[in-house]
Amino acid sequence: MRTLLLSLLSLATLSISAQQRDERVRDYLPPVRIVLMQGDISGQDNLLEPSDGQSEMSSRHLCRMKSSQGQQPAILLDFGREIHGGIRLVTGMPASQKPVNVRIRLGESVAEAMSEPGGKTNAGNDHAMRDFPMQLPWLGVAEVGNSGFRFVRIDLLDPDAELILREVNACFIYRDLPYLGSFRCSDPRLNQIWNTGAYTVHLNMQNYLWDGIKRDRLVWVGDLHPEVTTVATVFGPHSIVPRSLDLARQTTPLPGWMNDIGSYSLWWILIQRDWYRYYADLDYLNEQKEYLSGLLKQVLSTLDKNGREHLGGGMRFLDWPSNENPDAIDAGLQSLTVMALQAGSELCRLLGDQELAQQCDLAQKKALKEAQKLGRSFLKNHDGSRKGDKQAAALLALCGAVPPQDVVEVLTHNGAANFSTFYGYYMLEALAMAGEYQQAMDLLGTYWGGMLELGATTFWEDFDLAWMENAARIDSLVPEGKTDVHGQYGAYCYVGFRHSLCHGWASGPTSWLSRHVLGFYPADAETLVIEPHLGSLEWAEGSFPTAKGVVKVRHDKGPDGRVNTSVKAPEGLKIIVKKPTEL
Repeated sequence: MRTLLLSLLSLATLSISAQQRDERVRDYLPPVRIVLMQGDISGQDNLLEPSDGQSEMSSRHLCRMKSSQGQQPAILLDFGREIHGGIRLVTGMPASQKPVNVRIRLGESVAEAMSEPGGKTNAGNDHAMRDFPMQLPWLGVAEVGNSGFRFVRIDLLDPDAELILREVNACFIYRDLPYLGSFRCSDPRLNQIWNTGAYTVHLNMQNYLWDGIKRDRLVWVGDLHPEVTTVATVFGPHSIVPRSLDLARQTTPLPGWMNDIGSYSLWWILIQRDWYRYYADLDYLNEQKEYLSGLLKQVLSTLDKNGREHLGGGMRFLDWPSNENPDAIDAGLQSLTVMALQAGSELCRLLGDQELAQQCDLAQKKALKEAQKLGRSFLKNHDGSRKGDKQAAALLALCGAVPPQDVVEVLTHNGAANFSTFYGYYMLEALAMAGEYQQAMDLLGTYWGGMLELGATTFWEDFDLAWMENAARIDSLVPEGKTDVHGQYGAYCYVGFRHSLCHGWASGPTSWLSRHVLGFYPADAETLVIEPHLGSLEWAEGSFPTAKGVVKVRHDKGPDGRVNTSVKAPEGLKIIVKKPTEL
């Protein structure tokens, strides 16, 4: 019998493709606190204890919820941090010995877990079911849910009934990956921001590299760019990146534009260039040659005789907060076109297509001149006071259309006002290009730190510093007179509770801090440059995964302000340590 069973298991395994086999793991986590109880509930503290998922006929470690006289009990649990997955409920044996009807609500905030569908707060089940009725067995186990959440509310729906719970555990579904990259410095807030960005992307590393674990469980190619830099910074050459890039290619036959957005096909080119710079995987790059060549020719065909872009796709898009600023969109898309053509030329030379590389070079020069014209006009007429100004200014500097120093005033106008979680990364990059490392760290700490002050454990789809005024934390009930920052804010596709509070495109500070504070910069797969910029920090240390292995570094600022650096690197990797330019 054992031989037959093993044989059948072997045949079953052979029939399962690599795509069908789940690479993720499941952990079962008890709640860490009870936020709210309503009605007749006893033994609730038993739910906070670790358990084993097994039903028992005994009466030990039970939570009892009873409905009577028209009162339905409810309990709201906090699992301590945002997770991806569902919940496991283990029940005991009620006197009725019948299934019990309950309502389950998952929430990224306390307010979302307490919400009713629709209305001004816009709660719903988009992309992932988070609010649903179900039946629970008596003396059994039920697993349900597949979303992003931190809080769970359970309501007993049946009248004159009893629900006996032995456990309510979060079923945490994730990739069990070591954090090869790390970051620590003398500022605890920056440490928390780095870790939160890394964790945000980690949660989104599911079957593919998603943008959000509650809503936007899709491969949005433009959004991938900051996510991919975080993956490279924290996890190294993980296969989820090429897998996601390939999905975008396979589902977008030319002359289509990825996600039906012209700029997102440009981001695909930029990601391919960056991924090669990290790991020099020429075999993988060769797999992209036919599509890349066709896409670059398509981009070239959108340029007019002066090099001005006229990208196709369903919408001209940079970032949601810039959507009402046509000047910013025009300047930004022209800048992205310049950057994509430059990246395309580099990739074509690696692939041996000198003719197409030269075409990209010529077009890039014309496109850059147009970007310079737009840049001069933009900086003359915009000062950073409108949403979208900072996005465009950052891209104009990054593509070389304007000197980085010329955009500092725009980027720092009114501090971190009009930053965004997606393009904030490029604003930080432009400030670094201008040598304004301390200003960038200050803005980073204020903006991303603002989400942490409101109780975030992952970074959000969007955030505005103005939302902090009179706002309640997302991990508490909203007191009378306070603002529900989750349910009352948001725009475009993220109004109210539809707003994702775990969005990978918001992870930019993680890679930025490793790149500019620790100083890690892969010149190529064989060479790592280390050029730290500590600003007001006393010390910083961390690690960085490369194609050759993990590099560790420690920077200490001496009494004279000079930075002393120590490095541990794997064999075969060339290390170039540069002194900070601001000293």
